[in-house]
Amino acid sequence: MDTDSALIEAYLEHVRVEKRLASRTVELYALDLSKLSAFASAVGSATGKALTLTDVKNHHIRRWVATMHSGGRSGRGIALILSGWRGFYAWLGRQGLVASNPVQDVRSPKAPKPLPKALGVDDAVQFADFQSDDDAWLEARDAAMVELLYGSGLRVGELVGLDVVASPQAKGWIDLQAAEAHVLGKGSKRRSVPIGATALRALGRWLALRGDSGQTPSSDASAALFQGRHGTRLTAQSVWQRLQRRSLQAGMATPVHPHMLRHSFASHVLQSSSDLRGVQELLGHANISTTQVYTRLDFQHLAKAYDAAHPRAKSKKS
Repeated sequence: MDTDSALIEAYLEHVRVEKRLASRTVELYALDLSKLSAFASAVGSATGKALTLTDVKNHHIRRWVATMHSGGRSGRGIALILSGWRGFYAWLGRQGLVASNPVQDVRSPKAPKPLPKALGVDDAVQFADFQSDDDAWLEARDAAMVELLYGSGLRVGELVGLDVVASPQAKGWIDLQAAEAHVLGKGSKRRSVPIGATALRALGRWLALRGDSGQTPSSDASAALFQGRHGTRLTAQSVWQRLQRRSLQAGMATPVHPHMLRHSFASHVLQSSSDLRGVQELLGHANISTTQVYTRLDFQHLAKAYDAAHPRAKSKKS
């Protein structure tokens, strides 16, 4: 057994016996260290001079991270491998076999942020137009919530914080005459967003029925725009549950949640207007970089339209 293999075996015995790690974890460490040894051997083969594991430097680790990343390994996968290597070199340091840990300051590549999930325009309209078989009180309330979430891009916290009218205690309120919702967003920043004609009609239907729940509302809920059956202010969790139930009833391909409607609002306004600054204002984003993620959604929309319509989008079979 060569020196590197002996060191790896000794380290695996250490984590197995002294640290009492699970057998599956030890197996994963063994795979990670085998990969480390293979990288070092490849350097030796390329240069004609053997590179032992105790001779590995920081620049070697960084190069191998780049190799794994370009080979398609995910940032999370690389992070797990680096964690195993880091522990191995920390142990070598305690044995006095290396002067410093070459993995110490190396980080894995950042994984790209996933795109927010948004409904297509047709699906969003189908969902907003859906009428459930719930009683009139629940249907009117839920329809008004959907219209505000999709039609005005509200966060669910902003939605449940709305009162019927303005007051010194109100976090947010509806101004039906001005067709505006005044909300308290992140960072306690206030903003006003327009309410469309469809949402105004939905709110009108809901307000006509709102006081007919059969329960005496609490002092806070008496001002709340959206109340539950028991006379309390509706919670964000309740809104999530109601939307998921509604999406199942509407036959949607995926469960709909409040933030999906906000993403859909932003994506669809951007597709129609290309006004990034305007969408930033409507969403209440402090930084334009937060809003720019929707340009990626917009590009996906354009790419799909191109694939479907352009005669050169797909190669024809000869």
